Amino acid sequence: MSDRYIRQRTLNTFGDAAQDKLQQASVLVIGAGGLGVPALQYLNAMGVGRLGIVDADTVDLSNLHRQPIYTENDLGKFKAEVIGNFLKAQNSETEKVIYKTFLQPTNALELISEYDLVLDASDNFGTRYLVNDSCVILNKPFIYGGLFGFEGQVSVFNYRGGPTYRCLYPEMPDRVIADCNTHGVLGVVPGIIGNLQAMEVVKILTGIGEVLSGKLLLVDTLSMQTHKMNIAAIRENLELKSLTKEQYMVPCSSMKGLDPEALEAAAGEFFLLDVRSKDEFSAYHIPGSRNIPLDELGDRKGEIPVDRPVCLICQQAIRTKPAAAVLEDHGVALYELTGGLRNYLEFIKGVRIPDTQ
Repeated sequence: MSDRYIRQRTLNTFGDAAQDKLQQASVLVIGAGGLGVPALQYLNAMGVGRLGIVDADTVDLSNLHRQPIYTENDLGKFKAEVIGNFLKAQNSETEKVIYKTFLQPTNALELISEYDLVLDASDNFGTRYLVNDSCVILNKPFIYGGLFGFEGQVSVFNYRGGPTYRCLYPEMPDRVIADCNTHGVLGVVPGIIGNLQAMEVVKILTGIGEVLSGKLLLVDTLSMQTHKMNIAAIRENLELKSLTKEQYMVPCSSMKGLDPEALEAAAGEFFLLDVRSKDEFSAYHIPGSRNIPLDELGDRKGEIPVDRPVCLICQQAIRTKPAAAVLEDHGVALYELTGGLRNYLEFIKGVRIPDTQ
């Protein structure tokens, strides 16, 4: 066995047997952001045999204060690809599987079924409920982490008949509560909580220690006080047999930018919605995009799918803002083409178009 793990193997309560269990295990991490970055770093370094990474987001400048794997040179790049390359350089002995997609009702069961457990590092309630329900159906435990300013929460759900996430939070909150951009977070806090999640993964996989099942760990980093709250299992929450038609994807209300290069690389992952006029669309548009003019959008929201993120397109990223407001309650992750179609055509095609909105 590699000397890479010798400091772990020499622990009396860990040893070769536990290290072998890590190397034979597989973990799916949903999200490569504030919680996913520290968890992935340590799980990979410690020798978890196979790590799956699910994320279709790109690196934004506002990510860098709490996601220190990424640098300014990574802005606009897909997080899953950047962190995948980092993990390969960090430990060549583990397998990394990159899923450059969002977790959706159409792919959740298939993805999760291939792993021993799930570490939920998502940043919205819709994905978290989807993770929970999928894990219940597949009888897979998942490690939960939540952030609230200077505070964090950690627990393990669906572990050996223990409570599920719905036993703690039965129903999805409304959009005001679910808005992850209004709370803010201190950069170091996700690192603390993400590492606590990683520790729960290690305990489950190796059998050491006491797993946080049936308990919610509350961490106040300003006072460094912790508290454990008991969670009772509600039997009916363990009896899900299929994913419901409930709208899982409740994204952060703030629209994210998608630069032309990133859109070109992953256009198939997005529903491309062009909100310009019909005449503008006829003159030039991105292949595969759908045209619903802004003044018709409110009446035609039903034509927009809810099973994949939407990238809004207009000429100079001006009409995308009111379009996003119209779609705020549609339940999809919203992106806008940075700089609009004009920027896209200049960057990708080398074509200039008139200076209109």
